[in-house]
Amino acid sequence: MSAERIAAEPMLAPNIAGPPAWTRDELTPAAWLVPVTPAAIDEIDAFVRGLGPELRPPGEDHAAELPACAALMAEVRARLEQGCGLAVLDRLPVERWDTAANRVIGGVLAGMLGRIVAQKWDGTKVYDVLDTGRPLGHGVRRSVTNLGQPFHTDGGWLSRPPHFVGLFCLQTALEGGISRFVSLVTVHNLLRLRHPSLLSRLYRPFHWDRQAEHTPGDLPHARRPVYEYDGGRLAARWYEDYIAKGQALASEPLDAEGVDALAAMAALVDAPEHWTEFRIEAGQFQYLNNLQFAHCRTAFADGGPEQRRHLLRFWNRDEGAPELEGEPAG
Repeated sequence: MSAERIAAEPMLAPNIAGPPAWTRDELTPAAWLVPVTPAAIDEIDAFVRGLGPELRPPGEDHAAELPACAALMAEVRARLEQGCGLAVLDRLPVERWDTAANRVIGGVLAGMLGRIVAQKWDGTKVYDVLDTGRPLGHGVRRSVTNLGQPFHTDGGWLSRPPHFVGLFCLQTALEGGISRFVSLVTVHNLLRLRHPSLLSRLYRPFHWDRQAEHTPGDLPHARRPVYEYDGGRLAARWYEDYIAKGQALASEPLDAEGVDALAAMAALVDAPEHWTEFRIEAGQFQYLNNLQFAHCRTAFADGGPEQRRHLLRFWNRDEGAPELEGEPAG
């Protein structure tokens, strides 16, 4: 028996109660909707009028000049950290501004939640979620196709995944593209109740596919657990497909206990009574606490150039460095 198998990872002992541990029947849109105030829209209008030909990069601090916007994002943070883990600004008149201005607006608002960090090895900080027509494959994420995405947390293979994940909707699809959310806190509670012997396996590492986001010649997989507990906060990573691909990349068959643990978790994550759903509309800015809640989307169909689903994605993380892995580059 390996030292890894014998070693006991720190585990959260009691169940977590309160707002993060919700199920579908306990949640209503009022828990996540944050109405955008007229004062905030007026501030943004004035800000856009003041933009010069060189648009400002995301992440600059504009809280002092946009106090109504800052108040909105403070409410978003409260929903993410003390509430249900989901917040949706409802809504910004994106049709009033061009795409370039909306990119700046999204970056300004996202920056009020904390440092915006890279989402790709090349340093990309504003990521376009839209169907590029490229076929799914190694290094081509589902986020740039029109395929459905299973429940997942963003950047699960990273040494430091983003704390918050934002999606700013500029245009919806003709049909489909329904967003779903599930609490991995609730799932942890249920695993302890129904599968206590398997929960500890989820605290030990699996191989994860790194999605080709690494230096040439580096390992294409990383070893990360699904659950971690540092004595103060429960954190979770989830993307069953990335684990399956990571194990294959490592040429290491998944152990029987790992197979059973992932299957038990997947059954709970995917159960309709545990998740909630809605269709994100143009002008809505959706944010998720990525360390405790997973999300997915259904497949979608665009309606041509005039109705092409387009969202801007932002990652926030104050810990570590702003590079993709959260460690200094070089």
